[in-house]
Amino acid sequence: MTSFMAIVLGFVQGVAEFLPISSSGHLTLFQHFFRMEEPDQLFNVLLHFATLLAVCVVYWRDIWEMIVEFFSFFSDAFSRRSYRGSPPEARRMVLLIIVGTLPLFLVLPFKDRVEALGRSPVLVCVALLVTGCILFLSDQMGSGRKTARNVSLAEVLLVGAAQGLATVPGLSRSGCTISAGLILGFDRKFAVRYSFLMSLPAVLGATLLEVLDVMETEGGVPAENVPKYLMGMAVAAVVGYFSIQLVKLLADRGRFGAFAFYCWGAGGLFLLLNIMGWGQAAPAV
Repeated sequence: MTSFMAIVLGFVQGVAEFLPISSSGHLTLFQHFFRMEEPDQLFNVLLHFATLLAVCVVYWRDIWEMIVEFFSFFSDAFSRRSYRGSPPEARRMVLLIIVGTLPLFLVLPFKDRVEALGRSPVLVCVALLVTGCILFLSDQMGSGRKTARNVSLAEVLLVGAAQGLATVPGLSRSGCTISAGLILGFDRKFAVRYSFLMSLPAVLGATLLEVLDVMETEGGVPAENVPKYLMGMAVAAVVGYFSIQLVKLLADRGRFGAFAFYCWGAGGLFLLLNIMGWGQAAPAV
């Protein structure tokens, strides 16, 4: 992998991770149709970790309040203090994120099989077309009023199920989770905020597992790849920051479904290229 490729893939990751167009799907299609050498799995995971840092920068206040409330919960439990009325919103958000993350544990045993689906450009293209349909449908929903204070655990569990489904390459994680929230009647701003905050434990867990696997199988990270990893991560983090701001703006204005036309166009174009045989001589991905 060259430094230029690391920068390009970092840019693609930063854009596609938060815009509802599937980062994993785009990385697969770019590698296949433009005959890019497939980067190692660790680099893909580190790119996701870089975009996680972008989420932390944008939502640092929410994250800090949740950390404080997380430890305050145990402090209150040991001191046997209790709230009269509703708990703080940040404390309830911690619970909502935990519940929303649970469906991912059902996907974990099938992790290798799900990743193998990304080797099929046709499947990725079809998944992009499906993502477009999901986005178009969600945009027809009116703005709901549910927030962290009144959304039910069953509803966030459904959003978590959408996140689990979006592990299929080509299905956008942000697109599926935000759309699920909008369909369930979430307030638009809350749907976006919850989707991005819910990604934190999932991405952090995947990063930790992959790093441990590399340490065990390869004895460490190849030193010659570190500069390329850092370049790709820096680009992904910076581009990801601005991508989050764009999604927040468009979702708030009810223009989230505009990405549906892009997904349909990209999925259809790459599907046509595959039928024409372009990229079939590329390295397997």
